[in-house]
Order: sequence, then C-alpha cells, then structure tokens
Amino acid sequence: MKEINIAKTLVTNRREKGITQDELAAYIGVSKASVSKWETGQSYPDITFLPQLAAYFNISIDKLMGYAPQMTKEDIKKLYHRLSSAFATQPFDDVFGECRGIIKKYYSCFPLLSQMAVLLANHHMLAEEKKKQEAILKEAIDLCKRIKNESDDVWLSKDATSLEAVCYLMLQQPQEVLNLLGESIRPMPTDYEIMSKAYQMMGNTSKAKEVMQISMYQHLLALIGATPSYLLLNTDNSKKIEEILHRALSVAAIYDLERLHPNTMAQTYLIAAQVYSLQGNVEKSLDMLQKYADICTKGFFPCLLHGDSFFDAIDGWFADFDLGASAPRSEKVIKESMLQIVLSNPAFAALAEKPRYKRILEALKTNLGRNTSE
Repeated sequence: MKEINIAKTLVTNRREKGITQDELAAYIGVSKASVSKWETGQSYPDITFLPQLAAYFNISIDKLMGYAPQMTKEDIKKLYHRLSSAFATQPFDDVFGECRGIIKKYYSCFPLLSQMAVLLANHHMLAEEKKKQEAILKEAIDLCKRIKNESDDVWLSKDATSLEAVCYLMLQQPQEVLNLLGESIRPMPTDYEIMSKAYQMMGNTSKAKEVMQISMYQHLLALIGATPSYLLLNTDNSKKIEEILHRALSVAAIYDLERLHPNTMAQTYLIAAQVYSLQGNVEKSLDMLQKYADICTKGFFPCLLHGDSFFDAIDGWFADFDLGASAPRSEKVIKESMLQIVLSNPAFAALAEKPRYKRILEALKTNLGRNTSE
C-alpha cells in the first residue's frame, strides 16, 4: 500500500525530465525555496498547483501524490492474513480501528471492501460485548451493500449478496435473508460442465478435466456440507437421522473427506453428536464427539485447501482464490473456536459427568492449546 508522498514523486519526475528546481519553480510561478521545501517534505504544494504539476510531468494527480486508491489482489491477500493474525494476538479494538482506517482509505477499491467484509464477519465474535458484535456485522452488511450498488463486477456483487445473507443469519434476521435472496429455489447452474465441453471441443483436454474436477469438488462439498443442517431439521426422527448419516458418511469415506476437507467432516461429526445427545443416545453422541475431536487434533493444521490423488488438478484453482489456499481465520482463533463450540453447547450438558466426555474434552484442551486447568 502506498502513502501520500508528493516529495519523492517530484524529485523523481524532475530528475527524469532533466530540469532544475529553478526551472520547475519558474514554470509553476513560485520560488525555488518553495520547490525545495516540497521536495524535502517540509511543506506541500498548494492544492491549486496540483493540476499544473501533474500536467507538467504528464501524470495523474493521484500518481503525483503517490496515492493508490486501488490495491492489487496480492496486496489484499497479504493484508487480510496480516489482520487475521493480528485479531488473534492484539487487542480487538486496536485491530478493528485499523480495519476501519483501511476501509476509509480504500473505499473505492471494491475487491478490498469485499475481503474486509469477510474479515469482519469472521472475527466479529471476538468483540467482548454482544451489541458491538452486532454493530460489526452491520458494518459488514453496509460494505456488501456498497459493493452491490457501486461495483460493476458481477462476481463481486454475487459474493457480497451471499455474505450479506450470512450476516443477517448471524444477526438472527431470517426475513431479511429471504428478502435478499428471494424464496424461489432455482436449479444449480451448469456453467462448469458447459465450459468443460467447450475446452474439450478446442482440444484442451487437460483444462476440460480441471474444470470438471472443480465442479465435482464443489458439488461434493455442497452435498456433505448440507448434512449438519439437515440433521438438525430431523432431530425428532431417529430413523431419518440414521439414514442421513449412513448416506453422508458413506460418500465422505469414498472421497476420503476427512483428509481432503477436514473442516466439513468436523462440522458433520459435531452436529451428529449434538443431535444424538438431544435424543438421549449418549454412546452414539460420544462416538461422534470423539470423531470430531480426532479431526480437530490430528492432521487439521496447517489449515490449507488442497487436492488429492483423485482431485489432482485443482491446487492451481485454490492458489488463485482471493485469500489463497489459507483459512480465513488464524490458527489460534480456529482452535479456540473448535473448543469453545463444545464447551458452550447446551446439548452436551447431559454428557458433562461422563468419564469419556471428560477425556475427550481434556484431549481437545491439551491439543488445541488451552490450559487444562481452565
């Protein structure tokens, strides 16, 4: 990111043009001393001189000031991960204040605003007060609305709509979600399949395979990723719960999802444990909770998106993501969340005195970095 730096720009461009401070001063109509002070940073040119200076050097006023209203994709990625790490190690209000300053400075850089909205949504829960958490989510929503209203990037607008809906859910405003997304259910698009066939027709078989792998990967995660929500919808139907888990876990095993995408499986096991506990099925609840703990403590970190021997052509796709293949939250925050979601879940209250539950909890605390005496 660049800061305003007229001094350096003036020196560089004047020397490239091969003129003296006297010559520049004469052109602008000021003294040599004034130009000298501009170039040493002791003072700045009057605002009325900026168009003259920019025209003289044949550059924009933004470039003259050394100000970049846009950030590169790579800079945005680095900034996001730096701030994500800062949220885990520094006072929340300090990092949040820096986020606000960056948003204000780059308010017309919509790719940045998109990632800042994601950053706020992913870390709002770190604020101590509930009202502040809600206010941060509302700020994320405002950023999404700005992107949709002002950006001409269709994909950014779609992403902003999805994130806005997620924020409304976290604010427990379901009607706002339906108002935003509509209530009609549309078929999944087949763009990837069409693209793959187009590449195949052009003789680019490797690209056709890559596109199909990306499509299959996303459909797979969508299927298994929907399982936790569907389990919760069927808490009162034991037979249905067994069928859901049998089908989901069978597919997951075939594709080795515990290694391919452990987060999806961790969520599935956690909700299965919760549902079984609510049904009073203690042993099955503990079985699923043990699977959850095993994933969280064995092989989950470093948390990076990756392919495998089947999905062997998608790593380049991950690398091109806005945030790269890394997780959107720091490892420290993820670990704390993994533990806290068990400790604060009222569904597990019935397990609190079970020796097996205590062992699972102890393993989570030990392996996720929490002091076991807490």
